[in-house]
Amino acid sequence: MFSSLLPEFKRKWLKKNRLVAIGAGACLLILGSVGVWLWGDDILRHNLDPKVPFQIYQRPPAPDYRTKTSWFLNPALEGYEVRRNRNHQKLDVFFVHATSFNGGKHWLGPIDDAAASAEVVRNQLPNYAAPFGTIGYVYAPKYRQASLYSQLTQREDAREARQFAYEDVLQAFDAFLKQRRNEGGFIIVGIEQGGFLAQRLVQERIAGDEALASRLVAAYFIETLVPMTDYAPGKTFPACTVRAQAGCVVAYLSIDSGRPDRALQAQRRAMIWGAGDILEPMGDVKALCVNPLTGGVTDKLVDARHSLGAANATGLEWGAIPGLISRRTSARCRGEILYVSKPSGDSFAYSGSWAERRKVRAYNLFYGDLQADAAERWFSYQFQKSR
Repeated sequence: MFSSLLPEFKRKWLKKNRLVAIGAGACLLILGSVGVWLWGDDILRHNLDPKVPFQIYQRPPAPDYRTKTSWFLNPALEGYEVRRNRNHQKLDVFFVHATSFNGGKHWLGPIDDAAASAEVVRNQLPNYAAPFGTIGYVYAPKYRQASLYSQLTQREDAREARQFAYEDVLQAFDAFLKQRRNEGGFIIVGIEQGGFLAQRLVQERIAGDEALASRLVAAYFIETLVPMTDYAPGKTFPACTVRAQAGCVVAYLSIDSGRPDRALQAQRRAMIWGAGDILEPMGDVKALCVNPLTGGVTDKLVDARHSLGAANATGLEWGAIPGLISRRTSARCRGEILYVSKPSGDSFAYSGSWAERRKVRAYNLFYGDLQADAAERWFSYQFQKSR
């Protein structure tokens, strides 16, 4: 009799413990999901940490800006005219690309890193350099950029990596001055990390040189927080107030409307160039916000009907013209951040890996606006010079 009860006892025991196991597994899954939600950013960011002090870090080889391998775009490069397929341009554009190198074992991205270079060519050049290519010859140098990890922390090593990257940009600009085709006006464009570096270039290298300062048509610090006081009225290069103005600065950091959390994150991570060119937290320093839909400083909502066209040009060859979606993007500077609406659809959706979603967008909401902005400022610059 006892032996006949064993199968039934075993069946009940297995059923009970199976439910316990399933319950425990579900609890672990929930806890794991909560952990990823709470600490996922920290975990992924930790994986990009080089874990070596910058002072003893072995730097990648320096670029040689006398050679074409150190440039993404340069009119001296073989085949440039064929790829651009445009008429002779009247001015030159110095373009500093955004972060495209994730990090991992390195603080600095080698200029020959295949993945980082492909991201610039596929995404940044067609979306952010091309709007200026309709008015000028674009010179886009490669440089030993600070890694994505360096942009996400204020650690001293990360600051030193970002400071180091500026030296390459300065060398590239000096090469640009020797190589550029036009002796007249030029435009400076920097995106995200590139905007941060271009800002120092304008303040230190250009503003203090009367001859260079007189040739700056405009400077664009796109997706970049810069101190408002550096571009106050009366400064060498004030913030732009209208499109019919040359020798001024356009700067903004855009965040999707309804995502103040992202704005807060950006402001907390923001750095500025302090005394002795040492990086310091931006803190309570007010940032400049120029609305690209009008080309001037304003805190008023600019309706979508003023938008000249957003574009997703990712993957297009240099010189190809993307389709523009106009009258679908509104923008307003509020609390130093440019809050934007965007067209619906897959072309303007966030996608990609965790790292890719923390880099510059793979589309440009203000493609048509920046294109028109540069052309109008060039016209104003010529008019001023002819008087």
